[in-house]
Amino acid sequence: MSAPIEPGRKRVAIRWRDLDGFNHVNNAVFLSYLEEGRDAWLANALGDGEPTMNEFVVRHIAIDFVSQLTQDDGEVEVVVEVEKVGTSSITLRETVTALSDGRVAARATGILVHTNPEHTASQPLPAELRTRLEASIAG
Repeated sequence: MSAPIEPGRKRVAIRWRDLDGFNHVNNAVFLSYLEEGRDAWLANALGDGEPTMNEFVVRHIAIDFVSQLTQDDGEVEVVVEVEKVGTSSITLRETVTALSDGRVAARATGILVHTNPEHTASQPLPAELRTRLEASIAG
């Protein structure tokens, strides 16, 4: 049996440019934090084999903002876990946590779709990857 894919954990520094006029992290910046976490998770999940990261696109993302972040929080940790596996899609549960005190700042659901090289149509997940993903579904 193939080894499950571990949840991804990525630390991201809160930068001055991330702040808005109220001196908290702008809601749009959370998408960047989630992207960094998701990219790190996907690179680990795929390794050096096929398919490659270029064959996946984000088709949907939903974010619940739980608490604000400021530069005083220093860094966040983005955790990415597999929630569901479809024929050509992966539903991910993504969490942004302030490392200053461990509070959850945002929870998100992201859906990645495996596509053809032109990104014009979905394509079934390769069997080996699908097996690993299914073994990784978070409880």
